[in-house]
Amino acid sequence: MTTPHDLDDRLRAELAALGAPDQRRDLGEPLPDGGPLTGAQALALFDAQVTSRLLDLAGRWLSGFGEGYFTVESAGHEGDAAVAAALRPTDPALLHARSGAFYCLRAAQAAGAFPATSPQPEPEPEPGRSSSESAPPGAVSHQDLDADPGETEAASLPVGAGIVVDADGDATVVVPDLPQPAPDDAYAAAARDVLRGIVASAEEPAAGGRAKVFGRADLAVVPTTSTAGSHLPRAVGLGLALERLRRGARPTDGEADATPWPADAVVVCSFDDAAADHATATAALNTTGWYDHTGLRIPVLFLCADSGASAEGWVAATLRSRPGIRYFAADGTDVAATYRVAAEAAEWVRRQRRPAVLHLSTVRLMEQGDDDAARDPLLATARLLVTSGYAGGEELLARYDERGWQLRRVAEEVLDEPKLASPVEIVRELAPRRPVRVSRAVAEAAAHAAGPGAGARAEAFGGKPPELTGPLTLAQSINAALADGMLDHPGTAVFGHEVAARGGVYGVTEGLRDRFGAARVFDTLPDETSILGLGLGAGLAGLLPVPEIRHLTLLHGAEDQLRGEAATMRFLSRGAFRNPMVVRVPGLASPDGLGGHDRNDDSLGALRDVPGLVVAVPARPDDAAPMLRTCLAAARVDGSVCVFVEPIALYHVRDLYTDGDDEWTAEYAEPGTWADRHVPIGRARVYGVGSAEDLTIITFGNGVRMSLRAAATLAGEGVGSRVVDLRWLAPLPVADIIREASATGRVLVVDETRRTGGVGEGVLSALVDTGYVGAARRVAALDSFVPLGPAARQVLVSAEAITQGARTLLAR
Repeated sequence: MTTPHDLDDRLRAELAALGAPDQRRDLGEPLPDGGPLTGAQALALFDAQVTSRLLDLAGRWLSGFGEGYFTVESAGHEGDAAVAAALRPTDPALLHARSGAFYCLRAAQAAGAFPATSPQPEPEPEPGRSSSESAPPGAVSHQDLDADPGETEAASLPVGAGIVVDADGDATVVVPDLPQPAPDDAYAAAARDVLRGIVASAEEPAAGGRAKVFGRADLAVVPTTSTAGSHLPRAVGLGLALERLRRGARPTDGEADATPWPADAVVVCSFDDAAADHATATAALNTTGWYDHTGLRIPVLFLCADSGASAEGWVAATLRSRPGIRYFAADGTDVAATYRVAAEAAEWVRRQRRPAVLHLSTVRLMEQGDDDAARDPLLATARLLVTSGYAGGEELLARYDERGWQLRRVAEEVLDEPKLASPVEIVRELAPRRPVRVSRAVAEAAAHAAGPGAGARAEAFGGKPPELTGPLTLAQSINAALADGMLDHPGTAVFGHEVAARGGVYGVTEGLRDRFGAARVFDTLPDETSILGLGLGAGLAGLLPVPEIRHLTLLHGAEDQLRGEAATMRFLSRGAFRNPMVVRVPGLASPDGLGGHDRNDDSLGALRDVPGLVVAVPARPDDAAPMLRTCLAAARVDGSVCVFVEPIALYHVRDLYTDGDDEWTAEYAEPGTWADRHVPIGRARVYGVGSAEDLTIITFGNGVRMSLRAAATLAGEGVGSRVVDLRWLAPLPVADIIREASATGRVLVVDETRRTGGVGEGVLSALVDTGYVGAARRVAALDSFVPLGPAARQVLVSAEAITQGARTLLAR
């Protein structure tokens, strides 16, 4: 194992041993072997690599005395600086944790500090000064010229060189020394960003001390959360969204009304060889190839840094075999070769608007064997500079030391910067809630639908808007609200497995593609990770995605796209990036057990556990539409990520108490009433049955219908109940819970999710935390998966169980 101290000592010794070049060349000249770089560009790449390496050492140094909190090193991966150089600083980049050199070079590009590709013209001597006087101090002799200086052809001189004539008339070509790093150049600024992240400084520009990530909006670097490939599905979604926008799709007209990326941008997404075997990365690559196969273009360059940890040849074989993704490969320790191949790959993706993967062979220093140190990319770049005549080893060592002292000074400065010191500071950007603005957005949508948009709305609904069609079911109400949402927000896109062709598994999206076209309502692969990834990328690009997950059961395998990627975006970027999204999920259970566990899932604990995530569960048609409008408005206004869980068992229900009573249907509200019927996030709905003075039943979803039926039975026994439909499971409507519980002093919590980890635990905790002193009891589903057929009734909540639970509570 190579220690940081060993790696530093070895590099210093190797640099010193490189000696001086045989023939000195000016930095403005291209590589002598016809390579794609100039000396100045190669030196800039060396600077980025050195900065990254020294940041690794600084991280270990800081952690050694308890001031550093992140030590994942980029050592051995520094060749990706050449990939950054081959791209544009406006190309969105999603970087894994070993991307220090890429980040440093991107910062230099954005600051205009990376030299232009073409050699720069020789600077003119200042007026009144001889060529001898214009030679830089410390210039070294290249060769003596026997010919008269006036007869020397300018083309034979190194670019930027000068001719010094001494008192005897002898002429010497002089080439400037390497310029010294400026104290606050672009590399120092990039290092300050990274060091601030390492020490958890509140001044860190991406996450503000909340996490150590590579991210900055002005560098087009999107923060990511892990190295396990969880960001790849987002990259695919962003690439697809950029191409749709380039072809004419319109972003939303909310606060983030335009995509920040150029029309010809390329998305670059880096990962390592370990992530290449991760299920999430596999899903992303598969989805990319599938879209290419179907003719949809995705301009994404996947960058795989392969340090050889997998079985020999496995990563190459895996990446080469991906259909629809062009394969490029380069030695990641050779910056000239990497730059050449990366430029070719980036140009191909940019021109063809199709995906490619660049497979870089790298090493992972400080974590693997000493033999890997021989392939140190910093040493390889230093050798290139020396053998090409641009610098001597001692000069590069001096440059390395100077940069080291520079970073040491910066590290000591950031140690004195403030840390996050209050809960408010930490959660401020987690999930902002601006209910007044959301309410205003709903009112504006209503005004537009009733006014300027009335004609388009009537046309979209075939001349008969939903408010004129009579009572609607839950599914019909959601369908109508989706259509109204798409009419109001041009950037809204509805997608998922068979949502366009079949209207989804339960027909909720039926007819939307015919109304709004295949560009806005489209089918995807039946892979929930990729579906959510498409939504994450589309939201980042300025669209308003509404993906559908077929069943709640299928969401669990993709939940990290919500937990690790969606919910963290504002948190990791201080609000600079958002991924607004409304995820529709048919869920919860039916007492007839149709489909068994696959179609009947009541697990919501994992969603409620995600900080900032909005979880909505509409039970009635007249709640579903306004709640969906609220979610769409919150996504636009606050960048909220909402999960809209739709009870499958209630989709097509029409009756409440008796067959044919139609009391579970409702008229669709006309636009003029939307503002008055607005349902804010975190507000419950209360039904009074009988006197409503004896018992409070708190429930949601299927439990609302069952509780109302139980309350009717209890009313016949002289018991008055108030039934509280939570509607929002995250955040819970705590104020409404406490008010309605205190009104009767007896609370029955009806929780159709499981007894352990269910919603009821949150309700009871809220009661305890706020000092409720009345009686409380819970009716909940058993801690069991839902079995097939009538057996489901043995584990799920029923109206009879609710009635009996109420009687037991009242008898205390």
